[in-house]
Amino acid sequence: MSERTSYAAQPDLQADCGNCFGLCCVALPFSRSADFPVDKSAGTPCGNLQEDFRCGIHQRLRDQGYNGCTVFDCFGAGQKVSQVTFNGVSWREEPDSARAMYEVFPVVRQLHELLKYTAQALDLPAAGPVHGDLRRAYERLDALTRDTAEMLLAVDVDALRGEVNPLLLRASELARAAVPGRRKNHRGAHLMGSRLRGAKLRGASLRGALLIAADLSGADLRDADLIGADMRDTDLCGADLRGALFLTQPQLNAARGDARTKVPQTLERPPHWAD
Repeated sequence: MSERTSYAAQPDLQADCGNCFGLCCVALPFSRSADFPVDKSAGTPCGNLQEDFRCGIHQRLRDQGYNGCTVFDCFGAGQKVSQVTFNGVSWREEPDSARAMYEVFPVVRQLHELLKYTAQALDLPAAGPVHGDLRRAYERLDALTRDTAEMLLAVDVDALRGEVNPLLLRASELARAAVPGRRKNHRGAHLMGSRLRGAKLRGASLRGALLIAADLSGADLRDADLIGADMRDTDLCGADLRGALFLTQPQLNAARGDARTKVPQTLERPPHWAD
């Protein structure tokens, strides 16, 4: 892979619903709540899933009460399981494979999430000192995602995460070291509902922070580490997220923003954000 090619932008790490058997709509359960209008058990197809494995209300999910669907991203795991693990044969064609397919999907989804974070770290020029270790971790994770269903079900994802996380942390530290001034540390902080309007958080660590319903409107979050931060209903109106580290599309989709919110070029402005 050339130095100019983005690891995180690889097609394998982007959801491709056209090559997936609607696995997120079948394998995963959900309960009636603010995010879903009905209950659905694992392994039961959603009532909106069509014969072609597409969602019948994709453009109206929020209007129909399926907010939870709009903040989910498989990071490419759906098509990997559908086309690689099960060789393009769907659970409708081979009902006997359905259970294994549903069990494998969450495992591969977690592996792809780790792949995505590792790819983002490899895209950070300042993280050069750990790029060698990151590439080896990436290649190992990628190889695991291409293994058999039996082998995937035996993978210890927590152990893998424990091996990769120190590399991601080191990459974050190297990338944020160039930020001038004192960098705040809110790692794992409970900031639910906190009033942080206009906060100066450039280069801060917000790894795993609970930011549910926090007011971060107008905040400077440039180069901040947001890996694993819970941003459900976080107010990002007018906030600056350019260069934010390990920020994902689901995090943005779960938050609230507006036309003034500055998002990284690698991510899309959620369509439900206010104009």
